[in-house]
Amino acid sequence: MREVVIAYDLGTGGIKSSVVSADGEILCSAFVSYQTYYSAGGWQEQAPEEWWDALIESTHRLLNKKEVPPESIRAVAISGHSLGVVPIGRDGTLLRKKTPIWSDMRAADEAEEFFRQVDYQEWYEATGNGFPSACYPLFKIVWYKRHEPEVYEKIHKVIGTKDYCNFRLTGRLCTDYSYASGSGAFSLSTWQYREDYMKMAGISPTVFPEIIPSDGIVGEITREASEATGLPVGVKMVCGGVDNSCMALGAKGTAEGRMYTSLGSSAWIALVSTHPVLDFTYKPYVFAHVIRGMYASATCIFSAGLSQQWVRNTFCADLVEQEKQGKANAYEVINRLVESSVPGANGILFNPSMAGGSMMEPTPRMAGAFFGLKLEHTRADVLRAVQEGIAMNLRIALDVLCKYRKGTERMLVVGGGAKSPVWMQIFANVYHLPIETTSVNQEAASLGAAALALNGIGLWKGYEAIDRIHRLEQTFLPQEEVCRIYQLAQKRFGQLVNYIAEMNN
Repeated sequence: MREVVIAYDLGTGGIKSSVVSADGEILCSAFVSYQTYYSAGGWQEQAPEEWWDALIESTHRLLNKKEVPPESIRAVAISGHSLGVVPIGRDGTLLRKKTPIWSDMRAADEAEEFFRQVDYQEWYEATGNGFPSACYPLFKIVWYKRHEPEVYEKIHKVIGTKDYCNFRLTGRLCTDYSYASGSGAFSLSTWQYREDYMKMAGISPTVFPEIIPSDGIVGEITREASEATGLPVGVKMVCGGVDNSCMALGAKGTAEGRMYTSLGSSAWIALVSTHPVLDFTYKPYVFAHVIRGMYASATCIFSAGLSQQWVRNTFCADLVEQEKQGKANAYEVINRLVESSVPGANGILFNPSMAGGSMMEPTPRMAGAFFGLKLEHTRADVLRAVQEGIAMNLRIALDVLCKYRKGTERMLVVGGGAKSPVWMQIFANVYHLPIETTSVNQEAASLGAAALALNGIGLWKGYEAIDRIHRLEQTFLPQEEVCRIYQLAQKRFGQLVNYIAEMNN
């Protein structure tokens, strides 16, 4: 009987559950979505019980497949979206039906007060926490204390997204180093919590859970969890990791200096190394890697695929309607239109900061913009400008990281955007690097979680197998004449970014 593990990719939009063989092949997958709730003051919340329900449903879908006999499952592991703030009482009860997700900004005042006592640069360089500070759990817990004291007084532990599911599967409250590194109170140098930061914030030093290795065994599937999910009692639960670090592992981030671009709803470039990349000007965000002693440092933009989605819905409603009628996928038609335009989009520039600016941008109050529109421009020019603008924004992110990693020879791209050949060619010319896409594509986080499970139970001895699992599909080489066009466009793009920042500050 073929031994398998189940990898769960607990993302912002839903959970993808995958059965993965011992040789790293993804045999089948199931996806179940859940909701994000938006309310006053920038709140963005999800319901932990909905994560659990989605995990149950997706697991049942997998186990209903003939190729997945339950007795073949050796272990499970979860990659979870970051900066979760799930309050658990001493009796194990969930204290809040909905909890803030990473992008929730309610704790801005609490963060500001903390930095009246603690130097912000010193905190950033200790933690590597380069998202807007209000995103981090340390400050959201202070928000609980101030605004919901009846909840705070009952808190035993505050845990992350995947750690809540681990708790429901095994009954154990713990986390791993990668997830703990996004707490707002974790030292990248000692790989331990900073109790002084917790005391300065006014919260208990015991509020965060114990930390174990990402491929450490949390426990076994309990009888109660087995009855809910269909997973056999006794299957090993491996701790798993934060999504950024699981994806880094699954994207061949197993050795010093490796880089990749993730091109999804948001997008980032990550560098795996034995030292964190800390730059107070651009503030790369750093997570402890799921491989002990390494780090995943990244610079990001918030609206990559989201900008693509916006332009599809806004300018291409006819293509969306045709897709609904069973005709070509709207994005495939968009890619053909992009290809029909020319490099430089006939002079149009697009800034993709439609969800605000990331920490590497001049201000969080950045906005999206088209520049250079003329009456002779076509829809194809506008669509090409969007893809080029996203690539040029990420080129800025690449240049930040390349200050700390010289001689990058090629770039692996993973995520949904990697499916577009015309976009990958744009990236090759904007980055001035060969771009590689592989068979792993959108499965990098799932592969990372599966690798942790396989290593945790001894079916693997390290992570060298990941390189072999990636089968090269396409390489896109820079075209020198086009690269020169984009070098000029990149300068104009930088001027546009600075102008937008000035207008919105």
